Amino acid sequence: MLFFLLTMTALLAGAAEYPPTLTSGPWRAGHVQGVAVDQQGGFVYYSFTNLFVKADLATGRVIGTLGGFHGHLGDLAFHNGRVYGSLEYKDAKAFYIAVIDGGKINITGLQAHGNDLMLTVHLPEVASDFVSGKYGCSGIDGVSFGPRFGETAGKLYLTVAYGIFGETTRTDNDHQVLLQYDIAGWDPQPLDEANPHRQGPAKADGKYFVYTGNTKFGVQNLEYDAGSHTWLMGVYAGSKPGFPNYTLFAVDGRGKPRQTAIGLLLPVPRGWYQKADVGMVSLGSGGLFYLAENQTQDGMQSAVLKLVRWTGNGFVPVTLH
Repeated sequence: MLFFLLTMTALLAGAAEYPPTLTSGPWRAGHVQGVAVDQQGGFVYYSFTNLFVKADLATGRVIGTLGGFHGHLGDLAFHNGRVYGSLEYKDAKAFYIAVIDGGKINITGLQAHGNDLMLTVHLPEVASDFVSGKYGCSGIDGVSFGPRFGETAGKLYLTVAYGIFGETTRTDNDHQVLLQYDIAGWDPQPLDEANPHRQGPAKADGKYFVYTGNTKFGVQNLEYDAGSHTWLMGVYAGSKPGFPNYTLFAVDGRGKPRQTAIGLLLPVPRGWYQKADVGMVSLGSGGLFYLAENQTQDGMQSAVLKLVRWTGNGFVPVTLH
């Protein structure tokens, strides 16, 4: 009993470091796509499709914004002082990882062109699968940093999830596709929407598959929970009959991938009906996360972050007394 009380006290103390809710908006932009947190600096970052927002983690006060780009900025991840996000230009068949210098986003109204605030790395493997239609690839969205699949420590890899078209008449699109990249040696280039560059790693350092059944546009949000060694995937529900069509999946990161006809297959995921598709970020302490909800009013978009805890069997709200 004493151990339980001490544990609960420690968990509540950890949760008390974070506001139970944070709100950003309304913004005249696309709906919220992803969230990242710089715990040491005390900042929270939001992607609103074509607007990047930096805010104070303790108060939610807006510190700066970055706009002026016309691609689809998706899920975000914070790593070593930079924010990484998926950035799509489907018409140009160009798929990038955006590398954003959050430390320089200190006023509102900044533009992404003609400076080094947003640099980009092209992912040719994604472009190739998109053009060929392989796996039902619609581009990329979810991003996170974590160890190589099957390991619990060591080098952290940027892990990128495919979007998958929600087509119910084909059978080769029932897996989520995850690419892992070692970003050491990457040379990000300035964003030039008029002349999209193609500079980036020829292939991923690992390509993995997760059997979930078809979803609507694949993994929207990807997040690694280091405490439980779990990869979490938030999706828009699929509509194929014969599948439960969950909206949240969890993959045991300790499970060794096995070689199959399709490629390296990760362990069978568990699933739940919980919303985790527009923002999901681990706070690295006792399973704490922020989950985002999107709100629309008069054509403007807002995000509401709510503090939750990962239990290993879904998320539960955190109540502070």
